[in-house]
Amino acid sequence: MTYTQIIAKLKSLENKNNVAGMARFGIDPKNAKALGIPLPVLRAMAKTITPDHVLAGKLWASRIHEAKLLAGMVDEKDKVTEKQLESMALDFDTWDITDQTCDNLISDSKYACEKAVEWAYRKEEFVRRAGFTLMAMIGWYGKGCSDKQIMAFLPVIEKYSTDERNFVKKAVNWALRNIGKGSTMAFHDAALRSARRLEKSDSKSARWIAKDAIRELVSPKIIKRIREREDRKAKLLSQKPKDKS
Repeated sequence: MTYTQIIAKLKSLENKNNVAGMARFGIDPKNAKALGIPLPVLRAMAKTITPDHVLAGKLWASRIHEAKLLAGMVDEKDKVTEKQLESMALDFDTWDITDQTCDNLISDSKYACEKAVEWAYRKEEFVRRAGFTLMAMIGWYGKGCSDKQIMAFLPVIEKYSTDERNFVKKAVNWALRNIGKGSTMAFHDAALRSARRLEKSDSKSARWIAKDAIRELVSPKIIKRIREREDRKAKLLSQKPKDKS
């Protein structure tokens, strides 16, 4: 589909009832230029579009909420540039645009680890959220960054746990929990230590983040799952043929 065809298709799917309901989920439809198209519909539509970096750029530039969501799904990850990501970050205006773009595009780019930290230090609410959203995704999937880089996220999480803004606070909490639930007990234990420190903070936001994270990280079910992951990984490594050279 061409850009014109995609925009026409999106407009034909406009659902004003859904648009009216978006505010209940923290999305201002007026600011977002939203059409009210459900995410599963957009994902299905993305599968019919050949990945195209130039097309994705045009979709993002349309400023239509659903077109921006679609842009992250159809861009070519190997063609993403740092300049493009910085420009996109300034356009983050809702939590779903932020999270979906991080998930569908940025977390798989070569800039993910770098931007996770850089954006966390930024003052803009949704740019900072993007930084911690990337940390959450990297922490959970454990790909694209070294163990040392992931561990280095924890001091940043602690630093900004005092940000009371709702969309930031929730992303910081998400990052801490996902690192703690990641692929090793080393991550779990380090995240739990961070949470224990935050538990003693004077900040209401930090204490909420800590309480929520600790409740999940001390769960026997979570600990069992991490250990099973470690066991599977160790088994796979032991089965790899040894280099005889």
